[in-house]
Amino acid sequence: MLLIMDTAIINVALPSVGQDLGSGSAGLSWVANAFLITFGGLLLLGGRAADLLGHRRVFLGGLGVLGVASAAGGAAGSVGVLVGARAVQGVGAAFAAAAAFALLLNLFPDGPDRHKALGAFAAMGGLGGVLGTVLGGVLTDLLTWRSTFWLNVLGALLLAVLAPRFLDGDTRSAERGFDIGGALTATAGLGLVAYGLVGAGEAGWTSARTLGAFAGGLVLLGAFAVLEKRIAHPIVPPAVLRRPTLRLANCLSAMAQMALFPMFFLVSLYLQSVLGQTPLYGGLGLLPLSLAVVVTAPQTGRLIRRLGLRATMTLGFALLFVGMLWLALALAAEGTFLSTVLAPSLLLGVALPLVMVTTNVAATAGAAPGETGLASGLINTSQQFGSVLGLAVLVAVATARTDALGATGAVDETAGFKAALLVGAVFAACAALLTFRLRLPAPASAPPHQDRFGGAPE
Repeated sequence: MLLIMDTAIINVALPSVGQDLGSGSAGLSWVANAFLITFGGLLLLGGRAADLLGHRRVFLGGLGVLGVASAAGGAAGSVGVLVGARAVQGVGAAFAAAAAFALLLNLFPDGPDRHKALGAFAAMGGLGGVLGTVLGGVLTDLLTWRSTFWLNVLGALLLAVLAPRFLDGDTRSAERGFDIGGALTATAGLGLVAYGLVGAGEAGWTSARTLGAFAGGLVLLGAFAVLEKRIAHPIVPPAVLRRPTLRLANCLSAMAQMALFPMFFLVSLYLQSVLGQTPLYGGLGLLPLSLAVVVTAPQTGRLIRRLGLRATMTLGFALLFVGMLWLALALAAEGTFLSTVLAPSLLLGVALPLVMVTTNVAATAGAAPGETGLASGLINTSQQFGSVLGLAVLVAVATARTDALGATGAVDETAGFKAALLVGAVFAACAALLTFRLRLPAPASAPPHQDRFGGAPE
């Protein structure tokens, strides 16, 4: 909730940041991009570090970095300092997010309890979107954009106080030894690929900067793959990546984000640039979708029990396809929020937790107790890179379609948004077809289960 809230708040606060610090759109884009690059590049390392060093320890360390960086952002006197603070925020967020997900997996062994917990996890993400959208506008208007960063500090402090009380401090893998070479090559490789993706919209897909980042990232990831086969304690054991269910679930999770994450951006942009709404009301236009997520997510476990995991996943991606297609066809230059966005966004709010919870369940179903951090790092990395790749591709489609029409009026902008959302619908349709290939592994041995938070193992 804290991380999703932070992302939503920043999106609302960016125009005020630009006015206060005297920055144009290029500088402001890196306030968001700096976070995405470090966050995406370090999730895998954060998850494996949590396995080896202890999940609660890494969780608290990530929160500490996030809190300090947020304080630096709140006190920043220039865009350069703010971008640096956002990059460090991404570091802390990567370690905290990967460890948090692993802690949840350790608390609830695979089965109905975990499905219910993952539904609650998704609901908190939806609630974070609601709070971020509302608080971003309120805090920016009443207390300036700097208060949005200090809210992160308060949130991190609260979680840091609660964690020792409710979370087990002795959950770590018995394996020893840390793969320094793998950690460096994986982190640098993923970071360069993320840099190439987030910069592609600004510099162009065929620019020297973008191609150089991609090439460097792929070379480092290739070196990472070679290293992992030759050392005794790899950060990602090759045997883990050979699990077909894990590979497919991570791919499906990435494809879900390739459709969903750009949709939020495109709808907000449509409401502001075409329908003429303010940034605050543009953000509030996504409030019904977020509320639908909060309502639906806790029921996902019940659906999985009734229909089965694969059927629920297929249903989620089918609803995602229909919602994206409906939204694309409904957009109109002379439309209103009620006539274009509301109904399809509610359907997408139902689809989102179904696809996210089911792909998370499938991706972590075969994880042994000592692999929960690794499984968390892999699924979080897949989602993050799906988000970044989807945004880069769909924004490029929207821009190309608008430019091809030779004008920048509301009708042409709407045509660009419609084209991008149709591509997102194609991603969802392909994912729905791929769900039929899903085969769940045999259940992994369950760790000791806690009958309550902070209680003794059974």
